[in-house]
Amino acid sequence: MVPRRPSRISRFVRFDPDREVSEPRSLAEQRERADPTDRNLMTESYGKLDPFLRTVIDIDGTDLLLTTDSVPLVRYEGTLRPVDALGTIDDALMGELLASVLMGEQRQEFIDDRDIDFAISFEDSRFRGNAFFQRGRPAIALRLMHNTIPTFDEIGLPPAIRDFAQLHQGLVLFCGPTGSGKSTSMATLIDAVNRTRPCHVITIEDPIEYLHHNKRAVVHQREVGFDAKTFDRALRSALREDPDVVLVGEMRDLESIAITLTLAETGHLVFSSLHTNDAPQALDRIVDVFPAERQAQVRLQLSSVLSGVVAQRLVPRISGGMVAAYETLIATSAVSNLVREGKTKQLRNAMQMGMAAGNQTLEMSLNSLVAHGIITLEDAVATAFVPQDIEGSGISGLASSATF
Repeated sequence: MVPRRPSRISRFVRFDPDREVSEPRSLAEQRERADPTDRNLMTESYGKLDPFLRTVIDIDGTDLLLTTDSVPLVRYEGTLRPVDALGTIDDALMGELLASVLMGEQRQEFIDDRDIDFAISFEDSRFRGNAFFQRGRPAIALRLMHNTIPTFDEIGLPPAIRDFAQLHQGLVLFCGPTGSGKSTSMATLIDAVNRTRPCHVITIEDPIEYLHHNKRAVVHQREVGFDAKTFDRALRSALREDPDVVLVGEMRDLESIAITLTLAETGHLVFSSLHTNDAPQALDRIVDVFPAERQAQVRLQLSSVLSGVVAQRLVPRISGGMVAAYETLIATSAVSNLVREGKTKQLRNAMQMGMAAGNQTLEMSLNSLVAHGIITLEDAVATAFVPQDIEGSGISGLASSATF
């Protein structure tokens, strides 16, 4: 057992990893005795955290930031806004909030590692969370994940992306910055598979975000830390668990990327995500993580298993809320050749020339949203990778068909 060391968190916020959480005895006992997989299905109360969570849900916000000596901040329509009515969070309250969401070994892990991921269920929603230290004091970031998985139409998923759910093998990548809707898009595809195909789906997530209930398929969801010790171990085990479809929450490092490619290469349909801006960057990231002497082989492997890459952004909707814009790269033979030869800078040209196959650039998607009166021209220009490709922008520059 690792000896406990003096911790700054105990001094600053009076937080003790062995402290009893202030909650009804029956709920405390339920948490301690529940199987970890059952915790993902529980609707719980978190004491003094409840009004903070309820505020995010009531105003249809997306994120909640809790910082000591500051009022809570809620992200609404892409902008962080203070919630003065909830008051300033002092050291004692922050300690109680942490104690209410971290259980057992999580508390000591947070002290040792200085940050930790977790997920909680509240009323009809789930929150994905991260607790971390900043300037020696703890803070909490929570993202609202609705329990109901949206439909293709509700998130405006293009037909070419919907068709990925019908594949039986290959690799489909989703990329974009944090908060761009990657997890939601992947969840809708997994739900489509679940509703239409008698198969075995395994998801490996840290933490579990959307809960899938068995329909035509059987869906096994593994959360790192609860159902698997490490992300890489869960990926290696998936090869021996007879999956048809695998969702890898994130391709993190060389080992996880290598195993994910092997899963796709051995006849499985694999969905995964990367934190890159666009499709070419996502493919470059996969190759560049390997040593130079292996990159040619990885490019060959990637070109043979790739089915498509989706890059997405959330843009403020004129009527309120956010709407997704999608860049779609379909792995046609021309695209596969470019990937194999390492000519990823020419993929934008391939998308523009391959519209019949379902390819589209982000700018094409933004232009459509502007034309339908869903977003403003100004927001389209601000979101675009190539602003001069936005119709009516009045921006001149390098021709969009040029090779970058």
